[in-house]
Amino acid sequence: MTRARRIAIIGGGITGLAAAVRLRDHAPAGTEITVYEGSGAPGGKLRTGEVAGRTVELGAESFLMRDPAGGESAAVALVRRLGLAEQIVHPTVGQAALAVDGALRPIPGGTLVGVPGDLAQVATVATPAAERDRDAGRPLLGADDDVAVGALVRARLGDPVVDRLVDPMLGGVYAGRADDLSLATTMPALARAARMEHTLVGAVRAAQAAAPRAPGAPVFGTLAGGLSTLVDAAVRASGATVRTGATVRELTPTPGGGWRLVVGPTRDPQLVEADAVLLAVPARPAARLLDAAAPAVAAAVGGLDYASVALVTLALPAPRLPRLAGFLVPATEGLLIKASTFFTTKWGHLAQPDGLALVRASVGRYGEETSLQLTDDDLVAAVHKELSGVLGDPLPTPVAGHVQRWGGALPQYTPGHLDRVAAARAALRAAHPTLVLAGAGYDGVGIPVCVRSGATAADEIITALGGSGT
Repeated sequence: MTRARRIAIIGGGITGLAAAVRLRDHAPAGTEITVYEGSGAPGGKLRTGEVAGRTVELGAESFLMRDPAGGESAAVALVRRLGLAEQIVHPTVGQAALAVDGALRPIPGGTLVGVPGDLAQVATVATPAAERDRDAGRPLLGADDDVAVGALVRARLGDPVVDRLVDPMLGGVYAGRADDLSLATTMPALARAARMEHTLVGAVRAAQAAAPRAPGAPVFGTLAGGLSTLVDAAVRASGATVRTGATVRELTPTPGGGWRLVVGPTRDPQLVEADAVLLAVPARPAARLLDAAAPAVAAAVGGLDYASVALVTLALPAPRLPRLAGFLVPATEGLLIKASTFFTTKWGHLAQPDGLALVRASVGRYGEETSLQLTDDDLVAAVHKELSGVLGDPLPTPVAGHVQRWGGALPQYTPGHLDRVAAARAALRAAHPTLVLAGAGYDGVGIPVCVRSGATAADEIITALGGSGT
């Protein structure tokens, strides 16, 4: 009788769990799937908690509803697969602002991650150097070129557009700086358009036209029960054995194309055999595990850097808040906070009759980790003070506060990232087809990207083991 295949997934975040669901749906019946998660619970940065007895996200807040081609996103597809579609809710307030010159100004429309397709619309926040964006008779980028977002936008539209629009928008997502981040990785639609269009404004318009959105269609969604319900449902649907507190310390190939894992504490390690391994951990832990079997791949993967952030949530009794989803803060403003979300304003399902408001602020930019050395109490006090200053109105004393620290949470994709990842994966596939990489460190941030990355990696394993990934 043929022995059931054993597949090990290292990393129990949404990437690893999406992979487990995909394997359960498409791998041969009886396949044994085990997820090894080093922390005390699966889900990674999807973590729903409570502050002052109210539900709040302590990590990722929402997911995109559509994919870049205009179809439903991989996150929505997974939600449907797990039977949670009826729990999807959308923001009741979508307008956000920028904290500029000590005041809140609405984020202009018509931009792509802050890069304007209509210069007139951004004039209230930044004055573009329109004369620089001239048609020189050739595309902005060559067919294989990648550049830092900031370098391209500064050259075509000037510093204020980067500093006051693009940098805070990218900072809100990646906690990084526009001058360091890869255009092809963080803004792939604009990169594709820039390889055909002769002006940056034209490239923005072309990218927007290539992925039209129906008027009024929601951009973001979350689950009424919190994103941890997505984690719990994925664990159940996968039928996988999920081992928490189980750090994989070594990974070595075995004769016949399989793998031996060393799991657990160094004093009492456990040896585990697997036919295939899916690595869904951040790049540096992945590099350590790859070092014995694929040192060149480990070196390439391990070069990716990460930013750390802290999410500070305040429960405020009946504060006077603007009718906004939140605001972003340019680094030039000199504030500790880089973004804030008015949770109970943005998400109507969280509002309560007693008027208690939940406000969350994000602290920490790449290269500025000293701000995260403050104690929890000091972070709460600093955020409360800065929020009051931005709003121009002293906020009431919080009835509760919570600090969630995410060390090494957000990958920093420098130009050429996608090519480096493609080369690393090709080398790994040639040497060890039953070992695959997945996750934000390679394919981008956001729940849909991670879900798609995990599913794609699962299909590769099914193929490598001789099954079908359809």
